[in-house]
Amino acid sequence: MRAGVGVTKRFGARYGSRLRKKVEEIELEQRALNVCEKCGKKAVRRVSVGVWECRKCGYKFAAGAWSPRLTS
Repeated sequence: MRAGVGVTKRFGARYGSRLRKKVEEIELEQRALNVCEKCGKKAVRRVSVGVWECRKCGYKFAAGAWSPRLTS
């Protein structure tokens, strides 16, 4: 990916390609629709840091800051 393309275009040529690629990977996962554990629909969105909500069934839960799955 070239500098100036994708969700990290705001960084331009700064911070190095490896860090920009990592930020892009995290932000794309954060903004994507995820599968709800309760109803099984692909409708979970991030509400705020660590708070996720299903737009279909209204199930709200706490999980990771960048992903609805807890990693250890």
